[in-house]
Amino acid sequence: MGLFDSIAGQVVQQATSALSGQGGTDGGNVTKMLTGLLNNPELGGISGLVSAFQKNGLGDTVASWISNNANLPISADQIQSVLGQGPLQDLATKMDLSTADVASTLSERLPGLVDQLTPNGQLPSGDLMSQGLGLLQGFMKS
Repeated sequence: MGLFDSIAGQVVQQATSALSGQGGTDGGNVTKMLTGLLNNPELGGISGLVSAFQKNGLGDTVASWISNNANLPISADQIQSVLGQGPLQDLATKMDLSTADVASTLSERLPGLVDQLTPNGQLPSGDLMSQGLGLLQGFMKS
């Protein structure tokens, strides 16, 4: 695992823990799933993920996750539609789950994660390494 993967994993783990209020195996699996999604080169990180939602008619939904307002929900079917079979199958294989289970978990956790990773209601700018280090430093201060 590279340095960025390690940092991204720690950032996602912190955000996941903050969202779920629990650790354990399930939290670890969710962390792996979310890290895998954000590191997927087909999607292009958080910016690419946001773009995919916008291109698939869910711009208002993803905008609510980024904003400082309440997060709009998303269904597992909508997740499958936006991400496509390739990235979902990739995650399902790595997690030893079905694509339906992955989509369901992402529909529950992705809104909160995007919310956590977009402080002040804005997508992070700059390179991913700087973003990861900045987020990690912020979590360590709390």
